[in-house]
Amino acid sequence: MGKIIALVDGSIYSESVCDHAAWVAKGKGWSVEVIHILGRRDESADPRNLSGNIGLGARTALLNELADLDAQRSKLARKRGQAIIEDASERISAEGVEVTGRLRIGDLVETLREAEADADLVIVGKRGEAADFASMHLGSNLERAVRSSTKPVLVASRAFQPVKKLLVAFDGGQSALKAVDHIARSELFAGLSIHLLTVGPETTEAKRAIEGAAALLKGAGYEVTSEIVAGQPETLIADRAEAHDFDLLIMGAYGHSRIRNLFIGSTTTEMIRACKVPVLLFR
Repeated sequence: MGKIIALVDGSIYSESVCDHAAWVAKGKGWSVEVIHILGRRDESADPRNLSGNIGLGARTALLNELADLDAQRSKLARKRGQAIIEDASERISAEGVEVTGRLRIGDLVETLREAEADADLVIVGKRGEAADFASMHLGSNLERAVRSSTKPVLVASRAFQPVKKLLVAFDGGQSALKAVDHIARSELFAGLSIHLLTVGPETTEAKRAIEGAAALLKGAGYEVTSEIVAGQPETLIADRAEAHDFDLLIMGAYGHSRIRNLFIGSTTTEMIRACKVPVLLFR
């Protein structure tokens, strides 16, 4: 049985992560592992610097008080993390999905690399805990997770919506072909309509590639439309998704083409920020 890693941080996006995880798990018959990661405390700032030039006894007392406060903060962080896991697990299990939870301490990339070894999909929220205070700021760990993961990554939008229409940003590259093949073989997307979009010049090679992808999906029983449009991928794809009420964007995450190069560097943030629907990324 397949497994989903659902990364939760207690933000409003965590609910969306849980709902997307439940949707995929029910559609595929997979289980879900909910993970909350506590980062290691930055010890580069020596608390003894706070003591200044005060006397030895007072400085010792202050250091002891700081140590006690640090221990209390660590204990509270663990309790909060466990509560986040329990809430998320309850939300997912209410949908009839098998779910487990883990509280981990460490670096996101290292923890994710270990956790995803036996998983098939990673789901992460588009933004983190500061979402309500900085609506245009993406989660600081989002790109790290996307870049480091070797498995498909689903970036959950603010709220889950039933998925009925798929937009596939297709460039003919290996990752895009993997995405199309996954859709063709997946029971999760059965009965959904699919639109293939290539952004770039309408060359013979581009037409042949998109027609081949469309034929594969039609052979799998999908209703498929396709188009090749010139323009800026980071804006055109997001505009298409919103204007035509697509519920999910699927695309390759790495490669040499212009579309997939979006996910190496700052344009990644611009693309995901502009797109209001969840994004499923394939390596």
